[in-house]
Amino acid sequence: MTPLFLGLSGPLLTDDERALCRAADPAGYIVFTRNCIDPGQLLALTDSLRDLAGRDVPILIDQEGGRVARLQPPHWPLFPAAASFGALYDIAPISAIEAARVNAQAIALTLRAVGVNVDCLPLLDVPQPDGHGIIGDRAYATDPMWVAALGKATLDGLRAGGVCGVVKHIPGHGRARVDSHLDLPVVEASRAELEIDFEPFRTLHAAPMAMTAHVVYTALDPDRCATLSPVVIAETIRGSIGFDGLLMSDDLGMKALGHGSAGSNSVDDFGARALNALDAGCDIALHCSGDFAEMRAIVDAVPQISAEAARRLAAAMAWTTTRDPREIDDLVAKRDALLALT
Repeated sequence: MTPLFLGLSGPLLTDDERALCRAADPAGYIVFTRNCIDPGQLLALTDSLRDLAGRDVPILIDQEGGRVARLQPPHWPLFPAAASFGALYDIAPISAIEAARVNAQAIALTLRAVGVNVDCLPLLDVPQPDGHGIIGDRAYATDPMWVAALGKATLDGLRAGGVCGVVKHIPGHGRARVDSHLDLPVVEASRAELEIDFEPFRTLHAAPMAMTAHVVYTALDPDRCATLSPVVIAETIRGSIGFDGLLMSDDLGMKALGHGSAGSNSVDDFGARALNALDAGCDIALHCSGDFAEMRAIVDAVPQISAEAARRLAAAMAWTTTRDPREIDDLVAKRDALLALT
């Protein structure tokens, strides 16, 4: 097994993708809107990925709600952005926590019905006033305690619905002034100031999976973003924050990794990006675009998954429970009643 989560180009496995994935045996896959036409097609795709792997392979998605939703109407319901729960928390904290929990459980049951078992949710980023809008209403609130409480409720709801949650973007993307999809954010806050960013991740350090931030924190490592920094991963993520679950990189295709030590944005560079992330301490490298040349470069570059990463992956996938998908309508009705309090 290789330490990769790979995206695919379309709604069906191509012959080239099938051959590459059979040979490489990636640890898992991630699906996007381009892979999700309708429930029958998506279930067939996820079944084919499990048949190819010969195991219950992790299949990830970004189904946050709001503007980040890979499954969309008319085949799938809309879910609210995280900030909706923060707004309710300001009025009725206990109701907000319950609304976040049932919302996440409804998301999870929607995903399980089409064979998706990992959701890249919740965001634990604490946005700052001068932060870039890429986080915006994807964040629950600006108070780290509120973020932790609503993030915990979301993890609980996903787990109850049979889906593994992923906390992101560790150790915190809320201060970034540029979008890491397009550029490399450099955060110059002091180590003491960064404690605000770390707090929700530290509170939820027992989460099963986490995704790194492609952000440079000059107080931690002035030369490398967190994804590529052995210092940030060992001393802050694994050390000060105390996270011991499966650590995956954010997408290798983001332009933040086309700067400095990460190299250029050429296809040949993708193997180096993956290897650098793994060498820094990530358990899994994530590649989302489905670009076959990039995938092949990554597969050719990486070693087999380490024993420790395989252990963490197995523990994460054993974290969930499973519920009846027929509960979705009741959960959504309960959530909507709670959100109506705002």
